[in-house]
Amino acid sequence: MTPAFAPRTLVLFMGDVFFFVFSLWLSLFLRELDLPLQQVFLAHLFPFSFLFAVWVGVFFIAGLYESRSIILARRALSGTLLVTQCVNIVIAALFFFFVPLFGITPKVFLVIYLVVSFVLVLLWRVVFFPRLGLQSTERALVVGEGAEVEELVHALQAARYAPARVVGVVIPNGTETAESIRAAITAHNPRFVIADFENPAVANAFPQLYNYLSGGIRFIDAMSLYEEVFGRVPLSMINDRWVARNVSRSAHLLYDPVKRLMDIAVALFVGVLSLILYPIFIVLIKLQDWGPVFYSPVRVGQNNRPIVMRKFRSMTGADHGSEVLKSRLSVTPVGRVMRKTRIDEFPQLFNVLRGDLSLIGPRPESPALVEEYAREIPYYNVRHLVKPGISGWAQLYHDNHPHHGSDVEATREKLSYDLYYLKHRSILLDLVIALKTIKKILSQSGV
Repeated sequence: MTPAFAPRTLVLFMGDVFFFVFSLWLSLFLRELDLPLQQVFLAHLFPFSFLFAVWVGVFFIAGLYESRSIILARRALSGTLLVTQCVNIVIAALFFFFVPLFGITPKVFLVIYLVVSFVLVLLWRVVFFPRLGLQSTERALVVGEGAEVEELVHALQAARYAPARVVGVVIPNGTETAESIRAAITAHNPRFVIADFENPAVANAFPQLYNYLSGGIRFIDAMSLYEEVFGRVPLSMINDRWVARNVSRSAHLLYDPVKRLMDIAVALFVGVLSLILYPIFIVLIKLQDWGPVFYSPVRVGQNNRPIVMRKFRSMTGADHGSEVLKSRLSVTPVGRVMRKTRIDEFPQLFNVLRGDLSLIGPRPESPALVEEYAREIPYYNVRHLVKPGISGWAQLYHDNHPHHGSDVEATREKLSYDLYYLKHRSILLDLVIALKTIKKILSQSGV
């Protein structure tokens, strides 16, 4: 998170943990209507501490700690909390009922805890936390111009829980930019100045504005905040210098071999387990139209090397996907089920073992589409500096990706998500993407 707003997330996290623990104590009290003994509380706290760690992870997956999810939230906080707490209680039930190693029988207790923890965490986030002053919406002045600055301003103005409210926008005007900023600060008295330092006029004006730092005004880079809010890189920033600074392989010397080991371990485990499903879907695909079971499209892999992928066939036939820009096929009923559950991608686990694919990475495209996009979109081939993946950041957050056809503008936007992944890729980010992919599959929120 942008440093100016980072304490909000930390305090939210600490408060959640506190109310998880306090809810445990209060639930014990309500169950017996008596103060719980210390040894009884500790006997429950030890096994529940494992669950608290998992529950915090569920909160994170639900977006309850992400500024982009909070700012761009589509669901009421109470609804999100209820869903996540129900998931957490199911996890607790499985934990205690199938691993009864701790000698406690929490069948009724879990119901009490669900109600108590939901109410307390909701009160914490809706009533108590806002009164700390950390969630108060601060006045912000925006300095910059262009589509991305306008998009950021609109998001901050429309968001319910935005950390800043835009009170004015200064359009850079050459040598007069510094004076315009001074006038706007005097007029609006902002707490933050969100400035596009990539704009030369803004960068040149900043040395004349140092004195405002001592007055408590914080300066925030608009493009960094844009990345945080939208989860993608502003394409206006992409140039040779950006690529050299953010996509260097030398900065990931440890990450790459560790990721490869994790790919092998997970693909081998899941791949072997998935073999149980193969006979079922082979029969279903054959009974549907007696066509081929597998589809083997050619895709562009790392370093623009062509790779042959293997998938369960989910469409009415197999066209030359590497040579055409628009598929003429349609998804079959069985294929629709396989796509929703991602079962059609199970054979790709063997591509992962072979080293053609990774579990996490940019979505691989056909050679024909890559050739077109490389002509139309600057720096498009940068995404091929890493292995493509079965799932990825763009697959999670880009809602407008083209299906089985060419769409330059939608792909231009998707590239901004891919570049965000390339810039921030790490084992932690891969784990987050994997967990969110599981959530997406379970919720069947799309393919």
